[in-house]
Amino acid sequence: MTSLSEQHIKAERKKILYSSVFPLFLLLLMFLVHTVQVLEDTHWFFLGVKPLSVEGLPGVLLSPFIHADWGHLGANAGPFLVLTSVLFYVYRDIALKVFIWIYVLAGIWLWFGARDAWHVGASGLVYGVASFLFISGIIRNYVPLIALSMMVVFLYGSLFWGIFPVEWLVDYSWEAHMWGALAGVVTAVVFRKEGPQKPPPPVEDEWEEESEGESWAKLTD
Repeated sequence: MTSLSEQHIKAERKKILYSSVFPLFLLLLMFLVHTVQVLEDTHWFFLGVKPLSVEGLPGVLLSPFIHADWGHLGANAGPFLVLTSVLFYVYRDIALKVFIWIYVLAGIWLWFGARDAWHVGASGLVYGVASFLFISGIIRNYVPLIALSMMVVFLYGSLFWGIFPVEWLVDYSWEAHMWGALAGVVTAVVFRKEGPQKPPPPVEDEWEEESEGESWAKLTD
């Protein structure tokens, strides 16, 4: 029993490690890009999303790697690492597809519908993955995934307010938050039949029932 338990623990550790490789790689790139900006004493906002402009179109892919300052990057780093690692651990068969869908949809929608400004940062991805984990757990109606949804709400429920312009001329891209969250919802619906599912209810064994009935008849003869 001990050896089986140890094997199970080792297997889980490997799963956790593998699930964090991709998020850590992207996070490392974000830190590397910002470090270069700081060392060069420059800002690469021109790599962000500028809505409805040709020069802002590359930002659909590049903007998550650009941050205004260390505080901005630090605020995104923790949630991004945790939520994306959870995505790749729980939904590992479809995680990459889900992530790419959220990444592209959030970026394109931001380009089509946001204020005329340079929008940068990975917060759209954070909101996208968080909303996917929450909505997916609910619509699959599977207790472990619902529990995960509740955990996301408990840890990151305050993110909800970030999708609204609660102050006039807010200095953060609430549009990126909103479109990211919507991308997560849409992706959760699109992939609802893929990945972990609620197991089917146990089917009663008719042969067993018949056998039990025959045994009871014999006992009552």
